[in-house]
Amino acid sequence: MPPAGEGSGESTVLVDVDAATGVATITLNRPDALNALTVLMKQELLAALRRLEADQEARALILTGAGRAFCAGQDLRERLQPDAAPLGVEVRERYNPIVRLMRSMAKPIVGAINGVAAGAGASLAMACDLRIAAETASFALAFGRVGLIPDSGATWFLPRLVGATRAAELALLDEPVSAADALRLGLVGRVVAPEQLAAEAKAVAGRLAAGAPRAIELTKRALNAAWEHDLEAALELEAELQDAAGRTSDHQEGMAAFLEKRPPRFTGR
Repeated sequence: MPPAGEGSGESTVLVDVDAATGVATITLNRPDALNALTVLMKQELLAALRRLEADQEARALILTGAGRAFCAGQDLRERLQPDAAPLGVEVRERYNPIVRLMRSMAKPIVGAINGVAAGAGASLAMACDLRIAAETASFALAFGRVGLIPDSGATWFLPRLVGATRAAELALLDEPVSAADALRLGLVGRVVAPEQLAAEAKAVAGRLAAGAPRAIELTKRALNAAWEHDLEAALELEAELQDAAGRTSDHQEGMAAFLEKRPPRFTGR
């Protein structure tokens, strides 16, 4: 698969699909600008996610950044241009569709946080299903430093990941979070040496890609809904989704593999 945005004159988002493992890697590719988000970059990222959502070879995704940053958030220099869209339009039309798709798509997304994730970059990291950080990575909302509020899902994700009290401190005081503190708070699940990040992310994504795609999709749906449902509604949704999973060929394959003491070969059917 060629890079997203090919033919645009600048590939700000790169896509690589490893057909052997089923793992697709999306790389934010403005390293000299710490992968700060421009209009073009947001368009290419959304296009890449849509393409991978439909790509049968891609069963799990990795989102990472080129160079020493994951993503520094909005490119503020672009906001100074006279034709810049009003902030409400920018958030609704360019940021929100990316976050919605990341959460609604069936395929799991592993965030490989290789450096600073700031502003909307932190929001993109939080929108991933799993997050692995390099020891040199850090998180910062940073919106308040320019007189803005956290957006792109940050005010929704953060309290659910770290709790209300810590979320308020991070959002209101703009406190940076080191990789070690992110692990302690539950913002990331793993922290590894920088040179091990790519391999660790590929290993985790490979495990997801080898799983039963329909079961993973339904599990992601149940986890998303659990943040809004009470116990009774969650129990009912689990029963509904379990019924759907139980009618798949992958369930039959999993049962057969268990009885035959062999690894399952899931196909997504």
